[in-house]
Amino acid sequence: MKSMTKVIWGAVLVVCAAVFPKMVVAQEVEDAAWDSTYRPATYQVQVEQFRAYPDSRKDIVFLGNSLTAHPDWSELLESRHAKNRGISGDITFGILERLDEVTGGKPSKIFLLIGINDVSRNIPDSVILENYKKIVHRIKSETPSTKLYIQTLLPTNNKFTKFKRHYNREDNVYWLNNELRKLAAQEGITLIDLHPAFADSEGHLIEAYTHDGLHLTHEGYRKWAEVLKEGRYLK
Repeated sequence: MKSMTKVIWGAVLVVCAAVFPKMVVAQEVEDAAWDSTYRPATYQVQVEQFRAYPDSRKDIVFLGNSLTAHPDWSELLESRHAKNRGISGDITFGILERLDEVTGGKPSKIFLLIGINDVSRNIPDSVILENYKKIVHRIKSETPSTKLYIQTLLPTNNKFTKFKRHYNREDNVYWLNNELRKLAAQEGITLIDLHPAFADSEGHLIEAYTHDGLHLTHEGYRKWAEVLKEGRYLK
């Protein structure tokens, strides 16, 4: 009986030795699937440029990634106070790293839209949400007189082919937007729900508003400006 027990336990140990390393490796692969240190190639140059520009307490800052970076907000909104602080490819960790440049100027308003690049880089939704909370708390702490507006993530359109890592992420976008609505309510922040204005009947980004399934056409930016003006968020 003892010899049989030894055989059984020996088999168990062999199995454990074979399985547990694989489990550890799998966990390491999962942990390595996303990177908080990623920054776009132009990140440092653009941040240095932003720091060199003069600040005004009348500034209306648009903060985010390429969706924010592409237009000339001052012309689009016909406001000389509108400032573009978007960096193409940026993620929530990048926003946190450069946030002091924005809060240091004590702007009158900040319009925030960030997160779709995080999703495309497999950063967990819960981590993205926690970074949003950090951004909100820092803005409220570092520049309490600034009015913060959180804008919901826009849909994407998988009929295009250029940004495959960004497409078919509706579940992530839906969850994050729902959590952002809750966060805005909890923190007493104005939420601008852009998503419904840009989604078609299937929940995808309206084709007329995009040229690649992710970024916006001029018509798309006109729609964005229309939402802001009709909501009187710029007053």
